[in-house]
Amino acid sequence: MNTNWNRREFLQRASAATMAALAAGAPVSGLLSGCKQISGPESSADTVILLWMAGGMAHTETFDPKRYTPFEKGMEGNRVLSTFKSMPTVLDGIHFSEGLQSIGKVMDKGTLIRSYVAANMGHILHSRHQYHWHTCYEPPQTVAAPHLGSWIAKELGPKNPVIPAFIDIGQRFTVGEAEELKAFHTAGFLGNEFGPFFIPDPTQGLESVRPPVGMDAKRFERRNHLYNELINNSPVGEFGSDYQRESLKRSMEQAYALLNSPESKAFDLSTEPKESYDTYNTGKFGLGCLLARRLTEQGARFISVTTEYEPFKGWDTHENGFTRLGDMKKQIDGPIAQLIKDLDQKGLLDRTMVVLASEFSRDMMVEGKPDNKVLEQVDQPDILSELKFYGMHRHFTDAGSMLMFGGGVKKGFVYGKTADERPCKTIENPIKIDQVHQTIYHAMGIAGDTHYDVEKRPFYTTPDGKGKEVAELLS
Repeated sequence: MNTNWNRREFLQRASAATMAALAAGAPVSGLLSGCKQISGPESSADTVILLWMAGGMAHTETFDPKRYTPFEKGMEGNRVLSTFKSMPTVLDGIHFSEGLQSIGKVMDKGTLIRSYVAANMGHILHSRHQYHWHTCYEPPQTVAAPHLGSWIAKELGPKNPVIPAFIDIGQRFTVGEAEELKAFHTAGFLGNEFGPFFIPDPTQGLESVRPPVGMDAKRFERRNHLYNELINNSPVGEFGSDYQRESLKRSMEQAYALLNSPESKAFDLSTEPKESYDTYNTGKFGLGCLLARRLTEQGARFISVTTEYEPFKGWDTHENGFTRLGDMKKQIDGPIAQLIKDLDQKGLLDRTMVVLASEFSRDMMVEGKPDNKVLEQVDQPDILSELKFYGMHRHFTDAGSMLMFGGGVKKGFVYGKTADERPCKTIENPIKIDQVHQTIYHAMGIAGDTHYDVEKRPFYTTPDGKGKEVAELLS
């Protein structure tokens, strides 16, 4: 690989989404002019780990199974609700879909939400709903909305000054919809120092925190000095407002401190005992969970681990849904259960909130919601002549499952309910994204009306500051 590209890539990672906010359309002057300092609630969590099931995880095939209907050539698609059998969990009367038995065994340590309802945004696009989930704002916005992790990094700061407060594991930007994905992987107007530190591949985590091959420490120090001079001496507006320039400088200083710290060893998975490594090693996502645990031990504030969104792969089951879902369950089941057990055993779970979520669910027959159907995007036959059509293919936004563990979340609790027959929509206790975000903020001790003045207008953590925590989820 070209050495110059290696150096550029390192600087991009080290600056934690360098200039991403500007690229996403944030104004470059007069950007951030004020903050309302607000006392928040008493916190029950110090760290958040978001386990992101990118691509649309079908609730009826995972954590909310319905009647199982085995495949028969020539069967009617409308007969199919779940393509896997239901398996008991540790909670009486609560079943998960076959292949998720390990997670089912740790549900006494967390809460199952079965009533997440995604927004109506017209024609369904994964990147738009992912933007909405991660920022709490529907695109497009006139300013770059900060990611949930960036708000937490800004309001609470790092737990450990040398560990990036917001770390994103597993998502590349060389796949489909790359620019759309970049739009919400940013701190927006909050500034680069609060943006994500990217680790696209957890097996190469150590590479993210050290200079490229051929660049020794002294040479990197000289380049870091020159970089700061460039920022300090650049024309006004070239690197955004004064606030953005200072934020960019601080992000580089944080990266430099990490480079020289003993904590950087946490990024090196080769030091993990073999038995533990093998338990997590189901692929990139599983090892991402291992890295998240190691970084939590070292004081990370917010960590996102994704199965990675790439169109027509992973949870994006437009074809071969049954086969693909079986593979996805193998990737997530063991590592997630082990992460919960490890955090609990190490005494970290009580103050670490783990959230598993996806942008929306899926259904064989309905695109959107039953009472608000949108344009069909998949040629899904009514009669299933081949196994590849057996599974959940269309986008369904009227229900979805989430899991929450630790950080003040109730243990062994189930919230919400969906219908047992198609359409398997939410029928009790619907929960929307502003409620999800504010529940997380509340647990982290961040007040619901936290906001900054952007272009002389208040911008809140949730739209208009109206998000309310779901108190029933918290102990």
